[in-house]
Amino acid sequence: MMFALDPLLAGHFGWQVVLIVAIKVVIAFVALLVSVMAMIWFERKVHADMTNRIGPNLAGPFGIFQTLADGIKFFFKEDLIPEKADRFVFKLAPYLSLIPAFLTFVVIPLGGRFDGGRHGTIRLPGFHKVTLLQVADPQIGILLVLALSSIAVYGIMLAGWSSGSKYPLLGSVRASAQMVSYEAGLGLAVLAVLLRTGSLSTNAIVSHQSTWNWNLWLTGGIPFIVFLIAVTAEMNRPPFDLVEAEQELVGGFHTEYSSIRFALFFLSEFMNVVTMSAIIVTLFLGGPNGPSFGPSWLRVLLPTIWFFLKLLVFLFLFVSFRATLPRFRYDQLMDLGWKFLIPLSLGWFLILVAVRVGGDNHWNMPLVIVICIAGLALASWLLRKAIRTAESRVAEEVSG
Repeated sequence: MMFALDPLLAGHFGWQVVLIVAIKVVIAFVALLVSVMAMIWFERKVHADMTNRIGPNLAGPFGIFQTLADGIKFFFKEDLIPEKADRFVFKLAPYLSLIPAFLTFVVIPLGGRFDGGRHGTIRLPGFHKVTLLQVADPQIGILLVLALSSIAVYGIMLAGWSSGSKYPLLGSVRASAQMVSYEAGLGLAVLAVLLRTGSLSTNAIVSHQSTWNWNLWLTGGIPFIVFLIAVTAEMNRPPFDLVEAEQELVGGFHTEYSSIRFALFFLSEFMNVVTMSAIIVTLFLGGPNGPSFGPSWLRVLLPTIWFFLKLLVFLFLFVSFRATLPRFRYDQLMDLGWKFLIPLSLGWFLILVAVRVGGDNHWNMPLVIVICIAGLALASWLLRKAIRTAESRVAEEVSG
């Protein structure tokens, strides 16, 4: 069975198994919602500190209940539907953006010990069962993540199209072009990880990174950088938030939304930040792997602590992007995706393949690396020359 990678599901299905799975689903759901609420407060507070402002400070201690207050306010605001809107699609679109973010979270290992061949399993007291500290571990885990990240754009596209207004439509068209531009680079970065681990399972990827064999340095760092930039563009986060460029498109694809439907788009954006940060930690930073010390109860908790500390680093990084980087022009956004990230990630992947084949066949590795780097440099020079030639021809046609 596809989901039988979890030892809990490998044996007899009894009431205990159903209860444990239900508990894991509820805990993951609640943990994700709480982390999203905390992320919204965290972004407002850190962004305010970086820009010399106060930020939330009235609703609860340090303004920590500001997100809850905003959510309650959205529930009681009037829900408006434009007269020319496609009512069914208009109502459906927010859920198409929100649900993929929820489903992505279920394949992420949140804890468990991976040293000594344990593969992240924990023994549940009182149940006499062994399970993974993640909701599900399908054999196609990373493919599922990529598929769900691609589905999310449909919510944005349909939201703009169904609004019956030209400005939301422009925002949704930008979203489609942006997703296509950066999906290829993101996929090639993931391929570099799969080449090292040999598995699509997120649990197997984390297990392969135990004892500090993190993919961050085993893949040379380039796939990590490409994935970080591509996922920032996929989430429409600054400096790639062209989808909702206020100065140009009023409010973007969700201009005509109000009340709880607007809140769902708001929630899905921050939920994607949390889930994609968790995916980065899983793919490149070893997931819950980290130093293990102390008594047995502390050794059980430490992997989850390490995971959330790594997650916090990337959450802070995404907030700092918003506070420090100016928004790209649309042509710069497209150029970065098509002319830089895709060729770089493809070239680096080919280098990793050559090194892997050379290692398996006992080739002269220093010579292989030198040839690969020289080939990458030559390809970069030829690509740059072709781009400049095309740009000069376009300039001549415009001027002529």
